[in-house]
Amino acid sequence: MITRLRRKFILINMTLVSLVLLIVFAALFMSNYQRLQAESRAALHRAIEQRMDLPPPKPEIGRIPPGRKPSPFTPVFSVVLDKNNDIIYTTQENVSIADDVLAAAVEQALDAQSPEGILPDLDLRFLRINMTDETKIAFADRRNEIHAMQSLFLLSLVAGAGGLIAFFFISLFLSGWALRPVEKAWEQQRQFAADASHELKMPLTVILANIDILLAHRQDTIARQLKWVENTRVEAVRMKKLVDELLFLAKSDATRVSQVHAELNFSHTVWSCLLPFEPVAFEQGVAINSNIEPDITLKGNESQLKQLVAILLDNACKYAGEKGSVTVTLVREQRKVALKINNTGAPIPAQELQHIFERFYRADKSRAREQGGYGLGLAIAKSIADSYQAKITVESTEARGTTFTVRFPGYA
Repeated sequence: MITRLRRKFILINMTLVSLVLLIVFAALFMSNYQRLQAESRAALHRAIEQRMDLPPPKPEIGRIPPGRKPSPFTPVFSVVLDKNNDIIYTTQENVSIADDVLAAAVEQALDAQSPEGILPDLDLRFLRINMTDETKIAFADRRNEIHAMQSLFLLSLVAGAGGLIAFFFISLFLSGWALRPVEKAWEQQRQFAADASHELKMPLTVILANIDILLAHRQDTIARQLKWVENTRVEAVRMKKLVDELLFLAKSDATRVSQVHAELNFSHTVWSCLLPFEPVAFEQGVAINSNIEPDITLKGNESQLKQLVAILLDNACKYAGEKGSVTVTLVREQRKVALKINNTGAPIPAQELQHIFERFYRADKSRAREQGGYGLGLAIAKSIADSYQAKITVESTEARGTTFTVRFPGYA
């Protein structure tokens, strides 16, 4: 999929660039053609208006008087014909023309229906003016015009081809750089689907095995088979918890998590989450310490904020270690509110810190199953923090333990 997407990205870029270059070169080609055509016509009109008894004008070199344009140098010649279309005068401006070519040009110009046009066989442009006693015809050589357009076409072709080749390699680099997040997200999605399938398969396998045992002893009472019933319920509860967590993350990804916010006392919220954990921590031999600044208010959804605090507290109690401690701190930091939850115990390896908020990622995989975790709690905590534009970070050292910090912005 990523390869096809990359090819499509390059194809679209190359198509758009080719279209832009085509429009630019076409506009440049047309503007130069119109300019050369206008210069040729100006030379024809000048030749028609030139008196036959005066020498032809010479090209101007050097300073040109203000308000006067330089005379374009286009080889021209003109003829004056009598009533019988016989040549009376011929004027040639720095050009030599054979008699047979002159005769052919005059014949074709007289036969033309329009008084102005092109003689493609002779590469000439003409302008004919019919008067009472005579006819004036001016001719301009188009070879310089044709050569200029051919040179411009070849130059545009080479420049366009070079530009397309250069942009192809640029697009190749940009496609890899731009699609890197997509590739990472795709890989994470595949891993997420595989992990979710694995986690759902385990409780389903246990449930089906327990049901098979119960069906094999149809005559026994529930009391005698209570162990299998209880195991089935435990696995069903675990599976429901996993499905609820997956559903929450799916709604978060689709930005459909409830965002009904109200002013609340965040200090009370943290206390209400902390108190239920004290007996749990006591059973685990973990001491809970607190430094909660009173009357800190936030505008948010209380159930989501409680879920965030509970996830971090549960994680801290699990990994505080035997006779360890958990410290909860809630303080104001300038215009921010900082929630810090620190626990003792073995530090998280540095190479795993960058993955700690990924879904189904567990630093201690050997203990995850027996502690009931799926590796989704911290991912949910990050999702909740992101919905508040809060930044959640983690630091872990041997000396200071592990500290999760959530900073909520924009509060006095």
